[in-house]
Amino acid sequence: MQFGLAQLWEGGWIGALLRGASITIAVGFGAMLLGLVIGIACGLIKWGQVRPLNWLVDIYTTVVRGVPELLIIYLLFFSSVEFVARIGTAFGWAGLADTGYPFLIGVIAIGTISGSYATEVVRGALAAIPKGHIEAARALGMPRKRIFRRIILPQMLRIAVPGLNNIWQATMKDTALISVVGLQELMRTAFIGAGSTRNPFIFYLIAGALYLVITFVSQIGFRRAERALVLKGRA
Repeated sequence: MQFGLAQLWEGGWIGALLRGASITIAVGFGAMLLGLVIGIACGLIKWGQVRPLNWLVDIYTTVVRGVPELLIIYLLFFSSVEFVARIGTAFGWAGLADTGYPFLIGVIAIGTISGSYATEVVRGALAAIPKGHIEAARALGMPRKRIFRRIILPQMLRIAVPGLNNIWQATMKDTALISVVGLQELMRTAFIGAGSTRNPFIFYLIAGALYLVITFVSQIGFRRAERALVLKGRA
């Protein structure tokens, strides 16, 4: 009997793929937030030439961008999963290493990777802000916090949005690598379904379509955010 959409629905695979897609979005969103925090902090350090922190940031970005993303995930997960399993067992959470921990590692690993790229995007955006704007604010006696909040941050975000959009797309694709630690996100669910039904083409085709839907919706969101920031800057 030919395997099709009816069998996908009856076997519960459509729901499983959608749940996997929701986990993919959750990992990507959490990783992007972490990466943005890291990127802003490290970007400010590099822009302000804060030594010796500037050297540490250079080492971080060079190392993380210089090794494969999969290797970073392996290092973070397999160097700590046994310890987490022991702690979980000691406190009565025997399944901790099999449930929540892969998700946490996914967010940390992908966030660390995206943060290394966000650092350069933020640093470049900060360097593009005209120095005269900051000097004028200082001449008016504005406090540093207000200068950052009213002058630096809005302009930095407006300039950085296109670059952050690219990082978000890369982050979403990197979430597929988390399947190697057992987290049943979209790619892992498609892999399991393909093996169980022996119909890999259908499952990977649906997975690809769901990734494209996520990309399409997020592109619309970034375009609206960029347009809103431009209009706010002109106001």
